[in-house]
Amino acid sequence: MSRSCLAVILAAGDSTRMKSSMSKVLHPVANRPMIAHVMAAVASAGMTDAALVVGRDAEKVAKAGSIDEISVKSFLQTERLGTGHAVLAAREAIAQGFDDVLVAYGDVPLITAAPFAAAREKLAEGADVVVIGFHTDKPFGYGRLLVENGELVAIREEKDATDEERKVTWCNSGLMAINGRKALALLDKIGNANAKGEYYLTDLVEIARAEGGKVVAVDAPETELTGCNNRAELAVIEKLWQERRRHELMVSGVSMIAPETVFLSFDTQIGQDALIEPNVVFGPGVTIDGGAVIHAFSHIEGAHVSAGATVGPFARLRPGADLAEGSKVGNFCEVKNGKVGEGAKVNHLTYIGDAVIGAHANIGAGTITCNYDGVNKFETRIGANSFVGSNSSLVAPVSIGDGAYIASGSVITEDVPADALALGRARQEVKPDRATLIRERALAIKAAKKAGK
Repeated sequence: MSRSCLAVILAAGDSTRMKSSMSKVLHPVANRPMIAHVMAAVASAGMTDAALVVGRDAEKVAKAGSIDEISVKSFLQTERLGTGHAVLAAREAIAQGFDDVLVAYGDVPLITAAPFAAAREKLAEGADVVVIGFHTDKPFGYGRLLVENGELVAIREEKDATDEERKVTWCNSGLMAINGRKALALLDKIGNANAKGEYYLTDLVEIARAEGGKVVAVDAPETELTGCNNRAELAVIEKLWQERRRHELMVSGVSMIAPETVFLSFDTQIGQDALIEPNVVFGPGVTIDGGAVIHAFSHIEGAHVSAGATVGPFARLRPGADLAEGSKVGNFCEVKNGKVGEGAKVNHLTYIGDAVIGAHANIGAGTITCNYDGVNKFETRIGANSFVGSNSSLVAPVSIGDGAYIASGSVITEDVPADALALGRARQEVKPDRATLIRERALAIKAAKKAGK
């Protein structure tokens, strides 16, 4: 749209029903604060300016609500006197004279750009106030949208509605768009002559109509307008978000054997023809390229898995893990800040930290890169086509050359040249009959203890 638009995001609530030590809008959905989801939707709707009305945890909320795509200015609401009062906390921003002013809430993280766009279209067509509503088969408790001849004539609260009005299933979400040229004049007319002495944004419907303005409503999916007041509702929102994102990925060509067991982050990217087995968790910052396979019970965060690579089962990729094409990280392995080269294999029971593994290298079971000395971390470099035997410890900083062999059970503390064999273990000795003597002595000690009782 060529029209300018200011989004006013209300995020100053005390969150008392959340029973939390932090603001409700800071609670994460898909590993992202609720408020950030709302701001992302605002940005995707083409709005470049936002006024964030904050209260509790003001600085943290402002930080969480700051995203690159949009200019955000925060306004502190020191008193809680209703939604109309909250919007006017951003008076300075509204007064700049935007074409459209859109009011949203920081605890509606499932919202997308579509309802915002629909509301703005109605403003462009001449409406002064546009209410975003939703249809539900459980309307109890919601304000009903009463429409006559295509215009919204009232929002009737449950307690004030007649029996006939209670049958209406089109309900008020609280989200609203206002003609920016008239916004302040209309908002200033909201009074507080009610039982709570608060200023209700919904009064704009009657105020605008009394001024001869046009008021309409637009519809949006109920799930997108789901708000959050407690931990149970937060879990429902998480479930809905996950279901929506899984569906998007599967439609795009990603296979999930048991999608309900896969948990994604807000920024998880998975390419076409990737396969995700059951019980996989994706933390933030993950990219899975097409054709990769993530086996069951794996946990991946801050990692990149290239095409044709396989992970798991029971694998953990931590931030900085980067798996090249055709590589493998197998069961009960952990990779942190490690690059696994093309076709390289880290098959089982292995820790790779702060390391670079060359193409087609093989890392045996039980191998660890000893990257931390208690103060600093160091890098291990393992060359292409090298072979590291099982139960080896590579003490960083250390470099293993291309094609080198590390004997099983070795502790490697010095660099190993290309194509060399390195052994770092004590020579084996065999003591005939010594096991019998040790066993007899142990049995005698046990018998003496038993006799003493």
